[in-house]
Amino acid sequence: MIDALPPLRDVIRTHDLRARKSFGQNFLLDLNLTARIARAAGDLHGADILEVGPGPGGLTRGLLAEGARKVLAIEKDPRCMPALAEIAGAYPGRLQIIEGDALAVDPLAHLTPPVKVVANLPYNVGTELLIRWMTPAQWPPFWDSLTLMFQREVAERIVARPGSKAYGRLALMVQWRADARVVLHLPPEAFTPPPKVSSAVVHITRLSSPRYPADARVLETVVAAAFNQRRKMLRAALRGLHPQIEDLLQQVGIAPTARAEEIGLEGFCALARALAAARKS
Repeated sequence: MIDALPPLRDVIRTHDLRARKSFGQNFLLDLNLTARIARAAGDLHGADILEVGPGPGGLTRGLLAEGARKVLAIEKDPRCMPALAEIAGAYPGRLQIIEGDALAVDPLAHLTPPVKVVANLPYNVGTELLIRWMTPAQWPPFWDSLTLMFQREVAERIVARPGSKAYGRLALMVQWRADARVVLHLPPEAFTPPPKVSSAVVHITRLSSPRYPADARVLETVVAAAFNQRRKMLRAALRGLHPQIEDLLQQVGIAPTARAEEIGLEGFCALARALAAARKS
C-alpha cells in the first residue's frame, strides 16, 4: 500500500465504478504500477501535475505519494467524484478535482509552473490531447514534460525513426519540439477490464525551442501532404504545394523520387523553409 486509503478494487466496489467504454475507461488497479508511472515522470517535488482521466484515482494516489506539490485531476465521469474526494481528504490541499472535459479546461488557470502532465489517457482522446499539447500558439508550452499512457501502437508511432512503418506525422510533430522515449510496457491483463491491445508509457521532455528552424504551419502542411500519400514519390505527393516542388526538393538535398518515410526531421524542416521562401518570392 502506498497510503492509508483502501485497495482500488474495494474503492471500485464501494462506488460501483465499473469501467464504461463510452468514457474509454480501462482502470489500472495495481498501485505498484501506478507508482512506477508516477516515478517515470521524474522528481515530482516542487511541481504541479495535470492528470487527465484519473478514474478511481490509482495514478492520482501514486503522484501524491511520490511528492507532487499539487495534482489537478480532470475527470469526465461523475461517478468517480466520490472516490477522488476521498483521496483529496487524505492529502489535504494537494488535490484539486474538476469534473469536465479536459479539452475545454485551461490548466494554467489552476496550476503554477513548473507543470508536468502525467496521465493514463482515455484511448478515445489520447492522441488528440497529445497533438494539442504539442501544438500550442506559443512555444515553449505550459508543461515541462508529458508522461502518458497510450495504446502500444500509438506509443511506437511517437518514438518512430525514419525507415520504419510507424514513422509519420506524429513522430515528426513530437520529435521536432521534444525528446520522447518509451519508459514502460504494460500487457492487457494489467487493466480492468483488459483492453484488446497492449499499452505503453511514453515520457516526453520539451525542448526550449524546436530542434530545427521551420514555420510550424508550413512544416505541418509539408508533412501532412507527404504522409497522406506515403507510397508515392515526394515529387508526386507534394505536387500541389508548389509548381517547382522538384527544384525545391533538390535544393535541400532530397531526391524527388524519395518517399516520405525515408526523410528525417531535418530534411522536412529544410524543405519547409525552402517552400516558405519560395512562396514569398
